[in-house]
Amino acid sequence: MSAQSAEQVPVKIHVSTHIYNGKTKDSIEWNGFGQYLEKDNGKYIKYEEIAEEGTIKTIIKITENEGIILRSGAVKMRLSFVLNKKRNGSYESPYGTFLVETDTKRMLLDVSQQSLTEGNFDLLYELKMQGKSNGTYHMTIDFKEEAEQK
Repeated sequence: MSAQSAEQVPVKIHVSTHIYNGKTKDSIEWNGFGQYLEKDNGKYIKYEEIAEEGTIKTIIKITENEGIILRSGAVKMRLSFVLNKKRNGSYESPYGTFLVETDTKRMLLDVSQQSLTEGNFDLLYELKMQGKSNGTYHMTIDFKEEAEQK
């Protein structure tokens, strides 16, 4: 592992989530800044967002076979993704901790070979909360190196 591989690179991030539940579709968009780094066998996207509930820290770890989304702060959540497999996770709310289950249909990370600090993470999964379907989620995260955070 080179010393360069653990360096955090500031990136501009665009997160887009489309939630399909029966005939309804909801969309959530977020733009902001964060960091991208490669360490050991994983690639990481880290960012913070300010929501009504407070600050939410998000870490996304992607390896060859698995993805994990960890959120902490105002929202506490752990989602695990393995292609074509069901994985258990958790979501903490003021009303208690809920068991969640992901069933990953697509998980692709495309990092530009030219810059290695620009890319796209494409994730499609079905989500169940407490055993009940919560819909199909299509999340894309675009990131690109940003020299200065404005």
